[in-house]
Amino acid sequence: MVHVNCIAVLVAAVGAWVAGAIWYGVLGNVWMAALEKTKEQMGGGRMPIVPMVLSFLADIVMAYVLAAAIVTRGTVNIAMGACTAAIMWLGFVLTTQIVNNAFAKRKPLLTAIDSGHWLVALLVAGIIIGAFG
Repeated sequence: MVHVNCIAVLVAAVGAWVAGAIWYGVLGNVWMAALEKTKEQMGGGRMPIVPMVLSFLADIVMAYVLAAAIVTRGTVNIAMGACTAAIMWLGFVLTTQIVNNAFAKRKPLLTAIDSGHWLVALLVAGIIIGAFG
């Protein structure tokens, strides 16, 4: 086991979660169109509590694993955090998003929006973790 800064992980998870809220706040209508859903089908504009809680819990796990990866790479700083986040996104997130959406015959725009969200979330988390040193 590697030692990670748990405060950095929690702050990074909050940062990633907020980044996601902003991302989908801006791109929500485009995302719903790419998903081929209406606002009514998505709950009529009500805040989906269970998915939001699950999202935050997933962000905590993601931030912890990212912090562990950053620590194992050596020096913990902003550049290492951002670089590790980008590599993890490219190797694990983008690839799975492309495959899952291709088999589900979803629009490429949905892949771009969702994978873009995770790139931003991981970069925010990596930069925060790196800033904690």
